[in-house]
Amino acid sequence: MNATFHDLKDASVFITGGGNGIGAALTEGFLAQGARVAFVGRSDATPFVTAMEDAYGHAPLFIPSDITDTDALCAAMDQAAEAHGPFKALVNNAANDMRYDAHKITPEIWDESQAINFKAHFFACQKAVTLMAPKGSIINYSSITYLMGAAGMAPYVSANAGIMGMTRALAREWGPQGIRVNAIAPGWVFTEKQETMWATPEAKTAFLEKQCLKEFVQPQDMVGGTLFLASSASAMMTGQTMVIDAGVVSTG
Repeated sequence: MNATFHDLKDASVFITGGGNGIGAALTEGFLAQGARVAFVGRSDATPFVTAMEDAYGHAPLFIPSDITDTDALCAAMDQAAEAHGPFKALVNNAANDMRYDAHKITPEIWDESQAINFKAHFFACQKAVTLMAPKGSIINYSSITYLMGAAGMAPYVSANAGIMGMTRALAREWGPQGIRVNAIAPGWVFTEKQETMWATPEAKTAFLEKQCLKEFVQPQDMVGGTLFLASSASAMMTGQTMVIDAGVVSTG
């Protein structure tokens, strides 16, 4: 990351799912700016925390938590604010993009997907507003799957459509308080999970053909846009969705 956002130094930042994939890249990106980062996740992130402390001289605060447990999520956010101060930024990053044949989706599958991919975003936003510093920034991760109408993942696509709508509604509602709410819609980001579960050579080649930029999108490619939305560099930007997808949406 080459850009420096001076107002992020010592800023309190809270990230969901900040110990792996895109979230780990975001945690590192904020640490590199000198921010004080807390994150939640279900998997043990101790080795990652140690690596970040070795690299940047201060460790992120890892709070084990299941974001579908709203009480636990809110308690983790209270703990983070107590440790690092009022939030400069909340990044709702955690998600699960499982694939399902639409005919085989049960109410249980639907509810579980919405709990992870949509409900947790809203209640993290709701809680964050009570813990925000003046002119705080909320960044909700969505996905271009909604813009593309991606098949085989209807619960996830529906949740991401909801995130974009929710972002606009909360930006309008909380703007008078000085709180900005924006979204980021990544393209296909090749995390370890994606490479392991979905990214066959054929699928990757087909998707690359849809991109204007002929390089595979990596977790680190999400960092710059997120830092920009968290910082005062985007002070008059709210209710927006920033697409970072190497040009897929623009080409259809």
